[in-house]
Amino acid sequence: MLVLAGPIGAGKTQLTHLLSQQLGTQAFEEPVTDNPVLPLFYKGNEEAEMRRQAGEKDATNHYAFLLQIYFLNQRFAMIKKAMQDDNNVLDRSIYEDQLFMKMNTDMGNAKPEEYEIYKHLLNNMMEELPYAAHKKSPDLMIYLKVDYPTMISRIAHRGRAYEQVDSDPTLEEYYKRLLRYYEDWERRYDASPMITIDGTKYDFVNSDSDREHVLNTIYGTLHDMGNIDNDELKRLMMLNQVD
Repeated sequence: MLVLAGPIGAGKTQLTHLLSQQLGTQAFEEPVTDNPVLPLFYKGNEEAEMRRQAGEKDATNHYAFLLQIYFLNQRFAMIKKAMQDDNNVLDRSIYEDQLFMKMNTDMGNAKPEEYEIYKHLLNNMMEELPYAAHKKSPDLMIYLKVDYPTMISRIAHRGRAYEQVDSDPTLEEYYKRLLRYYEDWERRYDASPMITIDGTKYDFVNSDSDREHVLNTIYGTLHDMGNIDNDELKRLMMLNQVD
């Protein structure tokens, strides 16, 4: 099982589909477009910040805890399905979920008590994962690392109104903080082998040569790990070859 990790706008969904198409496996997408809580969460962040600026020190976002529970439940179900066949690809990792809940707690959007409940639930689910999905961790974690300008550019390009800094200036600090939390997450991650792809340097969506480099890096890693044989590696690299 291959799992993508990275902040908003890193290109996880695009790379997930590229990998699954070439490997002939299934892509499992994070539920975003049909997520009923996500727009409420962004609006709740804005309102909580306004209340704090008005002097309400303990103002929280009522949707922060609900959103993370929603994602956690969806993610656990996706993992169970993805692990039924080899080389399926998930575009978001359950191993980075706690990052978002911790950040929202540190920002005051969620209560410490909610964070503790969330951690206990996540730990219980992870203990059940080997029984529900036959393994506890992905075979390879692929971390897409981007800088702030790249992140904002891609968020603007995909056009979800509730994600735009232009319409909600408080998101600038939220996104910058998120990148700092990901730096810490990258250093601490130890659940499985992981490779880091520089999503700022390599535009694998719009550049053929960048796409070839990124995909071949991933396939070379899978080959070294014993997940694909010599013939499959050769086939995949020929498929990516840029004239």
